[in-house]
Amino acid sequence: MTSNEVARLLAAADAAMAAGQRDTAFAHLEAALNLDPANPRILNSLGLRALHGGDAVRAVALLERATAADPEASPLWYNLSTAHRATGDADAELLALDACLTRDPYMLRALLAKGQLLERRGETAGAIAAYTGLLKASPPDAELPPPLAQAVEHARDYVAAQAQGLADALAPALETARAAVAMTDDTRRFDRAVDVLLGRQRIYHPEPTGLHFPFLPAIEFFDRSHFDWLERFEAATPVIQAELAALLAAPDADAPANGFAPYVAYAPGTPVNQWQDLNHSQRWNVFSLHRDGIADVANRGRCPNTAAVLDSLPLLDVPGRGPSAFFSLLRPHTRIPPHTGATNIRSIVHLPLIVPPGCGFRVGATRRPWNIGEAFVFDDTIEHEAWNDSDELRAVLIIDVWNPCLTLAERALCRALTTAIDARNGSTASFEG
Repeated sequence: MTSNEVARLLAAADAAMAAGQRDTAFAHLEAALNLDPANPRILNSLGLRALHGGDAVRAVALLERATAADPEASPLWYNLSTAHRATGDADAELLALDACLTRDPYMLRALLAKGQLLERRGETAGAIAAYTGLLKASPPDAELPPPLAQAVEHARDYVAAQAQGLADALAPALETARAAVAMTDDTRRFDRAVDVLLGRQRIYHPEPTGLHFPFLPAIEFFDRSHFDWLERFEAATPVIQAELAALLAAPDADAPANGFAPYVAYAPGTPVNQWQDLNHSQRWNVFSLHRDGIADVANRGRCPNTAAVLDSLPLLDVPGRGPSAFFSLLRPHTRIPPHTGATNIRSIVHLPLIVPPGCGFRVGATRRPWNIGEAFVFDDTIEHEAWNDSDELRAVLIIDVWNPCLTLAERALCRALTTAIDARNGSTASFEG
């Protein structure tokens, strides 16, 4: 009978609340609590009423009973922390917030309240940790209610200010340490570690869409020392530029009939995701010399000197997969969106041929320009993007080679693996997907 009466009183309380009769609603809840003193729903409702009515002490008592009745309910712990804050008991507030976040590590309100509490107490490291968790868990500010968006913006400013303060404090010691390091020593990795520590940059990990070879270092741009043929490749720039210029001088220069084709060309019905604007578009055209390990005889015949240069290089050699080699044309005011490549067993080489001002390239956290005749090698399984913000054409010769961190034995095993996969599937599958 008691349970039926409690249910009736709760229903009556809901009806009264819906009708705007708040006092009547809470009278029903008080009556229900007398019958069911450990009901967490009733305890929470009455606790919040006491809190909003200015009776924080009673609110704490009721909400402590609620968390005891249902200890896994994170909202109850958050409400209890709010009541403790109203009483001025910061230690109890922190304990309640930690209990809440143990059960729901991504509750935005609790992360914010913990950051605010620790900031008030002057516990900088803890406040940074809480605010950083809040920033990671928060959706874009536009999706947040204005008060919460303002609080998140404060958290962002606080973390940035503390990072700048740490940077200023570290600067003298780092300047002294760098002065003691030989000028020939490469400090790029150390500098990146400092930038990540200070929140200036993030770490990008390889995210191949296909074969992921583990334990290879995540290197955005490889050191030139791995590729003793780069200077020879760069020396051929004028010859390669001349053959590209001849291609571009032909009527309908970069049309399919001239050997050019859109780089992005998904079949109908295939999800195109970020490639919507470039799918089947001549804004990013390519002229292939090798594709998936197969030489394009006709196109190579139109660029014999470039073909001879390619034949002299240690290109990727995986039957049905590589090498790939092509002229890449990026039209004015065109951006290639952030994306990742198929496998980290290979590395990608760019030889810039036509580069107007306003062009750029990013791999991970590193941005760099293309300089005509200066090749570079990167891991395309790390997020990268490119842009041509100029009014002119940008052109790059792109080839793929083995990842220099693979041993000869590992390369042989990768060839065997892909050959076996293709034999099982009855066809080859491009590294490009």
